[in-house]
Amino acid sequence: MTTALDVNTVLETAVKAIDGKKANNIVALDMRNVSLMADYFVIADAASNRQVQAIVTEVKDKVQAAGGEVKLIEGFQSADWVLVDLGDVIVHVFSTEQRDFYNLERLWHDAPYVDLTTLLIAD
Repeated sequence: MTTALDVNTVLETAVKAIDGKKANNIVALDMRNVSLMADYFVIADAASNRQVQAIVTEVKDKVQAAGGEVKLIEGFQSADWVLVDLGDVIVHVFSTEQRDFYNLERLWHDAPYVDLTTLLIAD
């Protein structure tokens, strides 16, 4: 039986996978005092549906390779807004237009941003 990854490792693995596929505007929200759904939301967008799918596939592959569990992937076919449920970390990958429309950061404005500077690759 495998040991579940701790939430910080899942968050780090997901953020690095997203960044590795050149997603735009990657943010993480600390949801622990705001919502019972998850500890963290990671939000990113991409210019094309194909890139959205590539990002989601990379997240799934990297988290599973690290020993984590992907509970659900919703919206992969349309790739306008794909939700990846990693347990205590929920990843939202949008097309750029859909991200602007749904604006989860505004919806969850009470959630503080997580500092991702040490996880993101400098361009």
